[in-house]
Amino acid sequence: MPTSPSITITMDELHTVLESLVRRVVREELTDFVKKNNTFFLDASMPLYNDMQDIFQRKIQGQVKLFSHEEVWGE
Repeated sequence: MPTSPSITITMDELHTVLESLVRRVVREELTDFVKKNNTFFLDASMPLYNDMQDIFQRKIQGQVKLFSHEEVWGE
């Protein structure tokens, strides 16, 4: 039985690949949700709210650089 080829990547490479994939999925899901509901509110009890707070705090501390829509998607 033939085996599938395999590759080895570092954790940093995996992080880079997954981060861009997750960003795209979240963007698409949020866009779809807003289009269907015309509004989007984050409640403090929502996990996404906590994630956004964490990102904001890391941005303030200079640990995160946020990119514009054009920089990320080239649109």
